[in-house]
Amino acid sequence: MNYSLTTTEPRVDAFTSEVIRSAVVAITAEMKTNLQRTAYNQIIYEAEDFTVGLFDAEGNTISIGLGLPMFIRGLSDAIKAKLEFWGKENIEPGDILLTNDGYVMGSHLNHMIFTVPVFNDGELVAFSSSMAHWPDVGGVLGGITRDIYSEGIQLPFVKIYKAGRQDPELTSIIRANVRLPERAMGDFRAQIASIRTGERRLLQLLKRYGNRAFKESLALVFEQSERLARAAVREIPDGVYEAESFMDDDGVNVGKHIPVKVRVEVRGDEMTVDLSGVAPQVAGFFNSGPTTGRSAVQVAFKCLTTPLLLPINDGALRPVKVVLPPGRVVSATKPASMRAWMTVPMTVVDTIFKALATACPERVIAGHHCDLSSAHAYGFIDASGRIFLARSGNVGSGHGGGWGAKLGEDGMPATICINDGDTHNRPVEALEAKSPAVVVRRELWQDSGGSGKWRGGLGVRSEIRVLMPAMYQSRIERTQCAP
Repeated sequence: MNYSLTTTEPRVDAFTSEVIRSAVVAITAEMKTNLQRTAYNQIIYEAEDFTVGLFDAEGNTISIGLGLPMFIRGLSDAIKAKLEFWGKENIEPGDILLTNDGYVMGSHLNHMIFTVPVFNDGELVAFSSSMAHWPDVGGVLGGITRDIYSEGIQLPFVKIYKAGRQDPELTSIIRANVRLPERAMGDFRAQIASIRTGERRLLQLLKRYGNRAFKESLALVFEQSERLARAAVREIPDGVYEAESFMDDDGVNVGKHIPVKVRVEVRGDEMTVDLSGVAPQVAGFFNSGPTTGRSAVQVAFKCLTTPLLLPINDGALRPVKVVLPPGRVVSATKPASMRAWMTVPMTVVDTIFKALATACPERVIAGHHCDLSSAHAYGFIDASGRIFLARSGNVGSGHGGGWGAKLGEDGMPATICINDGDTHNRPVEALEAKSPAVVVRRELWQDSGGSGKWRGGLGVRSEIRVLMPAMYQSRIERTQCAP
């Protein structure tokens, strides 16, 4: 749907438009709350490794409740791909569409995307959708994966519900391919409850105002968001801005740095970000799909232009264009592995800020710790084969690290990386209650932020003792190539 009004007088009044704008924000907030309260895994209800959202009949973003900012494109692109696969004529009321295709959503197979179509008066008006991280989807434990096939179950475009009836055979296939089926099926039900909440609330809105007023209101919201974003871009001096950063390596070719080079062009009220200079896809598991490359650009653009504007919608992203050839580490093609998909895109965001530091210093920050600092311990609880997964680092404990300083202000200490956005600083008791582990200490790392008129934020030092035999793996980046 092309959300632009061709007449000078909109047919829907401003009051109705504002009510609908506020309503879609409230709906996605309720979807988010319901998912957190019903999920079985801490990575959803504590780390907020998920997103929920409402989308129009073409898959454009109406409003999303972000847990992870880097999911800003994943749901929309997945819904558009589902529409291309099935066609509107083959999507019925009561269907629930499911996929975890990494090359569609841009990230690893742990992210399950459930989507329900919203019909009103026989018309497909919108979609309600959720993407959330399941801690285990099969695949090898530990080590460095070299292709997508070793990373877990792959679900193409499937209907897990058809006209309101769950597919028991497909459900059993999913259950048989995960190591923690009780938790996985709990998250399965939680995601469905979340999207059905969105469907129910949106139908209440449509019954009250009608399909036409709803779509016309979205047109106004999109245009208003676009105007604000373009006005913010106009305040940045025209020019071409470039910067480069480096990742340590891909875990396979140890010591071979991965370049991340960006080129930003500002012309009037439009911005073009060229990622052609980002390294080709790598042998290790640090790749991500093109959706994530575009997401990194849009996260940076949103921060620079309309950081507080709600709802997060596609109108506010119209002024930014992305140049991203296939086969880069953030636009990888099959069968590239993606288990640690989130690492490089964060540095893309930081490098965009770095490029624009001279153009708009009041809007950017210095580089942050830019890593999940993932550390995993896993093993078997008893002879029955029941497995435990103990996660530390940002994704497990949410302890964060230091953020770069801003103009006139020190950087934030012990704050989660930009990929993970709303992740909580999880209490140590939560880790200890769910895993055979004891947190010996967690403390601010004194003087780790660097000196300067405005210093960087402090990092975090943690020590965790695992109480039974376990395998251990850490994935920690930017130790050689500092932000």
